[in-house]
Amino acid sequence: MLNYITWTVDPTIFSIGSREIRWYGLMFAVGFSIGYMIVARMWKKENLNPAWIDSLLIYTVVGTVVGARLGHCLFYNPGYYLANPIEILKVWEGGLASHGGTLGIIIAIYFYSKRVSHKSMLWAFDKLVVPTGLVTAMIRFGNLMNHEIYGHPRDLAWGFRFIENLHAWRMGAEPVFSPPSHPTQIYEALVYLLTFILCMWLYFKKEAYKKEGLIFGIFMICIFGSRFFIEFLKNNQEAFEEGMTFNMGQWLSIPFVILGVWCIWRALKKKN
Repeated sequence: MLNYITWTVDPTIFSIGSREIRWYGLMFAVGFSIGYMIVARMWKKENLNPAWIDSLLIYTVVGTVVGARLGHCLFYNPGYYLANPIEILKVWEGGLASHGGTLGIIIAIYFYSKRVSHKSMLWAFDKLVVPTGLVTAMIRFGNLMNHEIYGHPRDLAWGFRFIENLHAWRMGAEPVFSPPSHPTQIYEALVYLLTFILCMWLYFKKEAYKKEGLIFGIFMICIFGSRFFIEFLKNNQEAFEEGMTFNMGQWLSIPFVILGVWCIWRALKKKN
């Protein structure tokens, strides 16, 4: 008989009055903090203008949060949110889409490149994506703590039983567990950590940033290529995805993989 993992972690670490401090928010904050320190090392390595780094952080955070929230609202449930636009602002209630966050960052870096660095967008992306693998891995661990975005039921020794009535359970009800399922949050987090290690090696050991767009292209293929395949194991987020050959997450991943291939081709073709 298989010994499944029964996951009973509370998403809230502790509370201060009515304010809850959650694992998801902590992971997000820790990821960004470490990411900032890594980018600071890059700035020192290349002897770049120190004033640019704080601007990069601001543009990136705003682009990530706004893009991820709008992406969730408009990609997965546009009818509801367009009819109730005030609900879009309720970020604290959950609902962030990584593809929307990526689009938000792309738009943010466009303005950053035009207004701050006056360098190409790929120049900025080659630096920004290096710590991003770590940040996204931390976010997926936050999803694990939230009992969300897990996979199909499977009879696996490492299958996780998540609490399906999480809100009611936190209010005192008996937990209702999912069948043993793929912990796809962990699958994604591990791939993202490996991508982070690869990008760190490319930047600091191989100085691959000298081939503009190469690190960015490799990152896009690793992150969104893995996302495409892991989606086959995940439960659909919305009812409209049932019966689709590829779900929304997979369709949104394809353009980013193509962009990554183009960036690598461009970087390797272009002479320094």
